[in-house]
Amino acid sequence: MLCLISDEPYERRFIKSNLPIWKHTMDALDALHLRSSVPKLGDPLPSPEMLENIYKSAFSAADHAVLRPWRFLVVKGDSRKKLGELFAKAGVANDASLNQGAIEKLRCKPLRAPLVLVCLSSFKPHPKVPEIEQDLSAGAATQNMLLAAFVQGLGAMWRTGSLAYDPIVKNGLGLSAEEKIIGFLYIGTIAGGTKQLCEADVQSYFQEW
Repeated sequence: MLCLISDEPYERRFIKSNLPIWKHTMDALDALHLRSSVPKLGDPLPSPEMLENIYKSAFSAADHAVLRPWRFLVVKGDSRKKLGELFAKAGVANDASLNQGAIEKLRCKPLRAPLVLVCLSSFKPHPKVPEIEQDLSAGAATQNMLLAAFVQGLGAMWRTGSLAYDPIVKNGLGLSAEEKIIGFLYIGTIAGGTKQLCEADVQSYFQEW
């Protein structure tokens, strides 16, 4: 269950310093315990150094047989408009009765952040690593990138929805038959409140066997 959205910046929530958050070495457990999704994102685009940190984090994901069964499409600048047109095309193909407002909303989806990473699972046949394990590995890589954005003071949001499973979107993005979309990772500067998770009753999810 989600609690109220917080307007307090990350820095004030757990770091008492005037330095930018990415200049700190955040405790790994802090990052794991405090990360939250940020639905409202804006410019500027993350710096090249920040992006390199995010990209590299994917490669420490759990990965049976080191297959690296993933691929990431980097969508920024005017490419976001092209992605929006693809979303609109898929929407109209699925529902010809869509009004112009709904179509425009689809077009604008990729503009919600300066950067969208389309995270793909790329299945590689292996006698000991079934497809589900490879999908999970691609998901773990995506989660790592969320954390890498967070520790650098960036906002990020993992989105899916019906467009992630739409064949028109998949074909338009150039996916192979072995690939699937794990999610659209929106990344940018925090431009609003952040979703704060309520404290979980941790023990209720863990039982001795």
